[in-house]
Amino acid sequence: MAQEYEQLLLKNQLCFPLYACGRKIVSAYTPYLKPLGLTYTQYVALMVLWEKESVNVGQLGSILHLDAGTLTPLLKRFEKDGYITRERSKEDERVTVLSVTAKGNALKKKCKDIPQKIAETTDALTKEDAAKLYKLLYKFLEEK
Repeated sequence: MAQEYEQLLLKNQLCFPLYACGRKIVSAYTPYLKPLGLTYTQYVALMVLWEKESVNVGQLGSILHLDAGTLTPLLKRFEKDGYITRERSKEDERVTVLSVTAKGNALKKKCKDIPQKIAETTDALTKEDAAKLYKLLYKFLEEK
């Protein structure tokens, strides 16, 4: 009887340790992001904007693996806070182009040490293990 339900044991689920680790990593960011008034999702969205300077909503959603329903309130908040501008594309009015403002870029300085601080909290993995995990996770994300 027990073998019939072996597939339902939590210890046999790949999704659970991924989920639990994701929550643990994201919570490690909280002490650094909360004083800046940012959530983790807002932080990664800003990272894309800092890198690209200008991106459309669809591209941002694709990069972050987020849908428009998740992005829209985040982007409205960014615009209200003066971190981004949102404008219709001149080539296609259906497309909204996001650009980071000087105020949004000023946050970059305040965030620059966060990756190192997070790296210091993940000493359970060697650099090699972390690199392997990174490659495997992106391999999974890129799977169609």
